[in-house]
Amino acid sequence: MNNEEFLEELRKINITPTPIQLQQLDKYYKLLVEWNEKINLTRIIEEKEVYLKHFYDSLTISKVVDLNDYSTLLDFGTGAGFPGMVLKIFFPNLKVTLVDSLQKRINFLNEVIKQLGLKDIETIHERVENLEIKHYDIITTRAVANLTKLIGYTSNLIDSSTLFIPLKANVEDEIKDASSLMKKKKLKIVTKEEFYLPFENSIRNILIIKKSE
Repeated sequence: MNNEEFLEELRKINITPTPIQLQQLDKYYKLLVEWNEKINLTRIIEEKEVYLKHFYDSLTISKVVDLNDYSTLLDFGTGAGFPGMVLKIFFPNLKVTLVDSLQKRINFLNEVIKQLGLKDIETIHERVENLEIKHYDIITTRAVANLTKLIGYTSNLIDSSTLFIPLKANVEDEIKDASSLMKKKKLKIVTKEEFYLPFENSIRNILIIKKSE
């Protein structure tokens, strides 16, 4: 995915980046490559692959929700910052919390925040199931665990107005496996958006899970 293709695919999901946001993304990419030589952040380091499989893929959450309408977002198991760091760049209105269990990754994220000059974003070195219970408008995660485990990790954090939005690949079997636990936790899938990643054509699913009334 070259720069023109990236911008074109973003237009299709109603995102028009500013020059500053594109500069921040470029700096983010360069820091990712630099730090990846010291710690294991990602096996994907080629620029066009990072823009497609990390940056664009993170922003596909816009297919199911307008993040301009929300204030707080928790991204757990964020790793190198996907999707939370990318979402913060493109939706500066969000107060973002990035959670990861590895201190080395937290150190990287803190450096990105500093170098990009981002505000209203914090990192927490912790497992999500051990977090203090507080309200988040949106909780999201990408490539962390199967849906049953994700529900187990986050059910105490999902209140009546929280949207839990996991970004997944093929999810049909996971939905079946998680159905009884979701029922027990009074959670339901209210949206399921299936699509294919451009150029690569690998399957993606985005779920919106809410507390049942």
